[in-house]
Amino acid sequence: MSVLPPLPPVVGFTTRVRLPRDYYLRVLGNDYSVDPAVIGRMVDLHADLDTVSARCEGALVASHQRSWARHQTVTDPIHVATAARLRADYQRNDSGVDAHSVLVRDLADYDARFGIDFTVGPHSTLDSGHKVVL
Repeated sequence: MSVLPPLPPVVGFTTRVRLPRDYYLRVLGNDYSVDPAVIGRMVDLHADLDTVSARCEGALVASHQRSWARHQTVTDPIHVATAARLRADYQRNDSGVDAHSVLVRDLADYDARFGIDFTVGPHSTLDSGHKVVL
């Protein structure tokens, strides 16, 4: 019999993906939840014979026992609660800024910039001397 190698063989796979808005990652035919706080960021996904785990910038954001069945959804209740809290915070809009307020520029600024003079009267003139009838 031969001697065992100094390091155990690598089992499973590792990949890097961006976490979608629904905070689930599909691994070998099953969907596994990931902490929704990292939606839109790159996560390192590792699956082996026993577990499926995800890390974001080195921090563990998901760890599930691997399901050998197909077409299953594996959800951590903490991830569901976090998603509900984030959704409520977003809908409440705690930023203190009115969501409907936008910056509006006075149109007279453009008139002054382009040298346009709108005076009230039957015949007005532009700076260029051309007559405009209003």
